[in-house]
Amino acid sequence: MEDRIPRVLTIAGSDSGGGAGIQADLKTFASLGVFGMSAITSITAQNTVEVRSVFDLPPDMIRDQIRAVVEDIGVDAAKTGMLHTEQIISTVAEELGKHRFPVVVDPVMIAKSGARLLLEDAMDALKNKMVPRATVLTPNRHEAEALSGIRIENLEDARRAAEKISELGAKTVLVKGGHMPDQNMAVDVLYTDGDFKTYSAKFIRTDTDHGTGCTFSSAIAAELAKGKPIDEAVETAKQFITKAIRSGLRIGKGHGPTNPMSWLQNRAEKYLVLENLRRAVELLESSMHAFRLVPEVQMNLVMALPHASNPSEVAGIPGRIVRVGERVKASSYPQFGASKHLASAILTVMQVDAGFRSIMNIRYTPHAVEVCRNIGLKTSSYDRRTEPEKVKEMEGGTIPWGTRTAIEKLGKVPDAIYHLGDWGKEPMITVLGRSAVEVVEKALKIAEKIG
Repeated sequence: MEDRIPRVLTIAGSDSGGGAGIQADLKTFASLGVFGMSAITSITAQNTVEVRSVFDLPPDMIRDQIRAVVEDIGVDAAKTGMLHTEQIISTVAEELGKHRFPVVVDPVMIAKSGARLLLEDAMDALKNKMVPRATVLTPNRHEAEALSGIRIENLEDARRAAEKISELGAKTVLVKGGHMPDQNMAVDVLYTDGDFKTYSAKFIRTDTDHGTGCTFSSAIAAELAKGKPIDEAVETAKQFITKAIRSGLRIGKGHGPTNPMSWLQNRAEKYLVLENLRRAVELLESSMHAFRLVPEVQMNLVMALPHASNPSEVAGIPGRIVRVGERVKASSYPQFGASKHLASAILTVMQVDAGFRSIMNIRYTPHAVEVCRNIGLKTSSYDRRTEPEKVKEMEGGTIPWGTRTAIEKLGKVPDAIYHLGDWGKEPMITVLGRSAVEVVEKALKIAEKIG
């Protein structure tokens, strides 16, 4: 059978600011490797602050757009976004009812700025004509309350609302948790045929969340087009939107957009990260001074992807970098997920300044710290003896705590962080930089001056 790229159709409004609507949908499709097509329902004049005006396309034009792509290119999955009027909803529902491909319905009602994207007199049409077409319905808290009549304050309320909404005819209902009050986690509730499943991610407090709902529903549609089961499609989409929010773009004067391209950018950056590490290791191995840097626990060097959020997105040297006579040698080629401890350190640093993506540990001596200062490196430190008991009891908690403490002490990310050790823990210096090559260049300057 001929290989064919999955095809996904978005039926939604246009956002002139580029952060939501079909613009966000098409970026999401491209990032996830599917072919995106669009049927525009309304044209909005908006930016990060406001929706200035809305122009609805004639229903016949919307119908023709859908038919044009279905009849020629074909559709493996579709998603709907802004359906402003009863006439638009009726037209889209009628056309989708003629086909069997899965449909993700994002029941868009209110823009981030507060503007209505669904007219009040169109609510009945949404409930009676559009919701029954949904393979997956993706309301946020406020939309779920409007559709179910149930006030949602917690997870149990979300479950009851999802079950109630399913009675309108949607095959699967996903009540999103991003608008829940007083929360540390964003928990989405998926309901299908009496079964519940939840998807959790740490709640990200940010003002770069414009287009979140559009991007999330588009990601689900993209995965369904690939033939994924609904629960797997939602799982991938949850990871996708979390990364898109975390790497949101600070543009405009209001709510900046999420960054759906960060998923693709991270994949493209993998080669560049490994190549930078390879060059950095070559510098170390060719140096006559690097052996002076090796502590008893040996060295490692890591570099993170631009939007890294877990150790699997940080590359390091499996088996570490070891001293061999008066030279150093990497035990293996760089790989992602190779260093748990240094990965946790650089991920902590990136929460403060995402530009710092690399770190290496070297041997501590008072003279080495003095050299750091003499060559102009900004240094900071932390005392492991003052580590809170709660942190000590937490697996892997020491390094993030110490790194945060040192950064807070200086007021910014330093070039080097050191600590004097503790019972059974060797004193250590870590050197930080924006790339692995930069870190090694700093470290070799220290090695040369140590003498």
